Amino acid sequence: MSTAIETAPAPVVTSAAQLIKDSYKGKIHPDWCPGCGDFSVLTALQTALFELGLKPHQVLVISGIGCSSNLPGFINTYGMHTLHGRSLAVATGAKLANHELKVICTGGDGDGYGIGGNHFVHTMRRNIDLTYIVMDNQIYGLTTGQCSPTSVKGMKTKSTPHGNVENPINPLPMAIVGGATYVARGFSGKQKHLVELLKGAIMHKGFSLVDVFSPCVTYNKDNTYQWFNPRVKILEDQGHDPTDFHKAIDKGYMWGEEIPIGLLWKRTDLPSLEELEPVLDDGGPLAFRQLGITDEQANALIKELL
Repeated sequence: MSTAIETAPAPVVTSAAQLIKDSYKGKIHPDWCPGCGDFSVLTALQTALFELGLKPHQVLVISGIGCSSNLPGFINTYGMHTLHGRSLAVATGAKLANHELKVICTGGDGDGYGIGGNHFVHTMRRNIDLTYIVMDNQIYGLTTGQCSPTSVKGMKTKSTPHGNVENPINPLPMAIVGGATYVARGFSGKQKHLVELLKGAIMHKGFSLVDVFSPCVTYNKDNTYQWFNPRVKILEDQGHDPTDFHKAIDKGYMWGEEIPIGLLWKRTDLPSLEELEPVLDDGGPLAFRQLGITDEQANALIKELL
């Protein structure tokens, strides 16, 4: 990896009329390997936010640990780089503190489906209004190429030199049965399609998962752009009905010569967690309410917690 390079300060935007695509460009250049699929995901997310007209201060991007989890440093929104596998837990707290923010989590398959697997399950069942973008490269890239939860069986990696003997996690059927109400899969090689998936996920009221095939060009020599390109088929071109539970499950399990990408599953009849929480009904976001104690007491409490 190259060393991150700091550039000019990110532009300050206070009105929608001032928005340009560079409004979301962070002050740090990404330090991903040349050709990494994560570049395309970052650009797709910036484009989606621009096309939705969301101002940078209306968005919070939270990540865990890993190559892709560096993304909050490369985008001009509020951001937080948290502990390994803990992005969804932190994001839940942030969303409940200010439910008017658009909260987006970014990370990789190891971070989200391995170390963060427990949080993944429980965040889905709560249907909290978060968008989770998993840049799935099917390997641990930051630690130089060990087997990850989505590495296919038989795959040879640094940690499995004789071939992976474990079955991989399939995050899409898991998310559909786990309570996620917007489940999609994208591909870094089809950025325009990915933009639409991300826009739908961000505007969806409830927990949305967008699993993105994001090839690791350095350590995964099996699941490359050349391997994915002839196999990925766009569901929207096939007339797939994302409200059909059983077809969504079937599409989620498809793997091999044809791999569906697109919106697999969506339901809008379940309220999100913050809609069910009576404390949030009146008075606006908790973050803006009076604490009911003096400023001196509040400052002392904050100092103690920090």
